[in-house]
Amino acid sequence: MAAVIAIDAGTTGVRSRVVYATGPSEISSYREFTQHFPQPGWVEHDAEEIWTAVLTTLQEVISQLNEPIATIGITNQRETVVAWSRKSGKPYGSAIVWQDRRTAGRCEQLVDHLSLVRQQTGLVLDPYFSGTKFAWLIDNRNFTVDHDLCLGTIDSWLIFKLTGHKSFVTDPTNASRTMLFDIKKMCWSDELCELLRVPMQNLPTVLPSSGHFGSTVEHGALPAGIAISGVAGDQQAALFGQACFTTGATKNTYGTGSFVLMNVGNICPEPQSGILTTVAWQLDSHAAVYALEGAVFVTGAAIQWLRDGLNIIDHASEIGPLAQSVEDSGAIVLVPAFAGLGSPWWDPYARGSIFGITRGTTRAHLARATIESIVFQTRDVVESMSVASGVKIKDLRVDGGAAVVDFMLQLQADHLNCAVLRPKQLETTAMGAAYLAGLGAKVWSSTDEITQAWQLDKKFEPNAVALGYDSWQQAVKRSMNWIN
Repeated sequence: MAAVIAIDAGTTGVRSRVVYATGPSEISSYREFTQHFPQPGWVEHDAEEIWTAVLTTLQEVISQLNEPIATIGITNQRETVVAWSRKSGKPYGSAIVWQDRRTAGRCEQLVDHLSLVRQQTGLVLDPYFSGTKFAWLIDNRNFTVDHDLCLGTIDSWLIFKLTGHKSFVTDPTNASRTMLFDIKKMCWSDELCELLRVPMQNLPTVLPSSGHFGSTVEHGALPAGIAISGVAGDQQAALFGQACFTTGATKNTYGTGSFVLMNVGNICPEPQSGILTTVAWQLDSHAAVYALEGAVFVTGAAIQWLRDGLNIIDHASEIGPLAQSVEDSGAIVLVPAFAGLGSPWWDPYARGSIFGITRGTTRAHLARATIESIVFQTRDVVESMSVASGVKIKDLRVDGGAAVVDFMLQLQADHLNCAVLRPKQLETTAMGAAYLAGLGAKVWSSTDEITQAWQLDKKFEPNAVALGYDSWQQAVKRSMNWIN
């Protein structure tokens, strides 16, 4: 029984995981890598450290395998950019991470071109996306802009290294997050590359998300000749891993941030206020599938802040019981705009705020307000998405680290007035990468097999009146435009 290896190169670490045709195995390996914050609002990674983490995790899972490797799939933190030399394979300085806000001023300068950006890319003008990061690298790093220069996202960097510098490629899900890719024509945009001053010749070739991206060269225990057959940005991979193959199917990943994606089919919708349009995936020789997306920058990170910043909990797992120890938040509203606000507000100058504190406020109230902020932000996005698509979701499939908190998922069901479905397999990002690669390598014959493999762990039905949302909306408005 051949094995599929999924490489999940996330924001804080890398996991390699083995998946068989019959389902996921217990064989996996994880390595964290360093987060660098050189200035307020700046976030960077060492691309070589990420590559080392990938090799380390691959070596560890391969050492446990008795079966041949059928193929490799890659999923990655999106919008994070790397510049490197095609000849030497060495990066030109640190990678700029998706959370980085250094190009907010440049985005403001481009405001007259918002309509062009919206029509061609489905995105908004925000430093979250890759295009202005590429331009910053060109303007501020000491390298020559010639044929030797590669400008790519983390997937392109890893494929380049795995294939021994032979393949400089990406897929449409990652390309569609650069602010340089025309999602209707499915190609790099001459107009946007010229506008952002990013040479198209230095961008990777865009290939379908499931197909052939190249083959490995030998790296220690990793043998040569293993096909890389699936690539997708992490959130699109999670949508695929959740088997959201029908129009209107919707998932939310509760991770460092939260990302709600809705499958809207093969016709690219017109831009809608507050919501992004993105490429969900493109299977080899098939038309692209599109998704509406709402990006919430801080959800699980707010729980980490309670633990590491305020020290009011020792472990993230304490948040649910602590929040449930009080009947309500005591009128406390927490807006976790630590890195600005994403969908549907899109305000890079908003900042975190707490409203309603009294002498009676306890750490339990703050814990509950944090849980409620995750629920409220998801409701903001889902309601905006339903208006944009004209489709009211019938249920929400959930995954990510915080999806283990039953109390939060019940609140979410109450606020959305629909069922919330948690699968048995919560690592849907890695599963999506494995499925895309496995389809490309014929391990699975169709998406129908993947649909049959999805298994429900627990269903949360709405059963209470949802309270507090009006206060939340008022608090959000007061936190906006804070540092401007």
